Amino acid sequence: MLMLAALFCFAVLDTTGKYLSQRYPVGVLVWARYLVPAIVLGAVLYPRMGRTLVVTARWRLQIVRAALLAGVSFLIMGGLRTIPMAEGTSLFFITPLIVTLLAGPVLGERVTGAHWLLALFGFSGVLLIARPDGDLPLMPVLMLLAGSLLYALYQLATRTLAPTERPLTTLFYTALIGAGISSVALPAAAHSDIPGWQDTLLVLSLGVSGMAGHFLLIRAMAFAPASTLSPLIYVQLVWATLMGWLVFGDLPGASAIGGAAIIVASGLLSAWLAHRR
Repeated sequence: MLMLAALFCFAVLDTTGKYLSQRYPVGVLVWARYLVPAIVLGAVLYPRMGRTLVVTARWRLQIVRAALLAGVSFLIMGGLRTIPMAEGTSLFFITPLIVTLLAGPVLGERVTGAHWLLALFGFSGVLLIARPDGDLPLMPVLMLLAGSLLYALYQLATRTLAPTERPLTTLFYTALIGAGISSVALPAAAHSDIPGWQDTLLVLSLGVSGMAGHFLLIRAMAFAPASTLSPLIYVQLVWATLMGWLVFGDLPGASAIGGAAIIVASGLLSAWLAHRR
């Protein structure tokens, strides 16, 4: 249940970001997405943990990891701005296959020929969704695929940090550094509309849903092994499709459904192979 709730929060984050990006600069929305958890986590955790909240033995990797996730936020929110939720989320879910392939050269894990075949099979699903003669614009598709690559590197950095770093410290660095990096986009706010109170609440909710999702994900991983949880991530496709229909009136076509099915099947088979080892 914790994992499903986390995925629901991430789908809410993506949907709200897509809705707001029609009127406000993506960079400003990303800044709010990280600033809110940085303030909340600092206010709640620092009085209880003191300096231990910010003590880390691997500060360089903490910065790199947080910068990767900030880049993912820019690319995903920017890509989803003009692409339906179901198609955009499906493209992003090529990430688990990229992680599997990069785990060999980066972490020294064994990658078999079957993993490469599954990656190619999954990529055929990407081509089916983003077919050259289709309706999806090229640049947002490339942004989402680039976001998938950065998110794969982010996951590998998280794996590297996990044995030695406290989860709450990593979560705080993610928010703090993400807010700092995305603040470079604040000048764009001078050329955008001033949000009313309803949109202000939605902007603040970006940080709340992102923070809640990551917290629930950490708690889920504390109660269940990654091999059990990893297949569940594809439930986010269901949430994304449902929210895309309810909020934007978008329903995926046959090719998008087929491509998503191929990507999901490839990811589940890859997770099954990893569980067998």
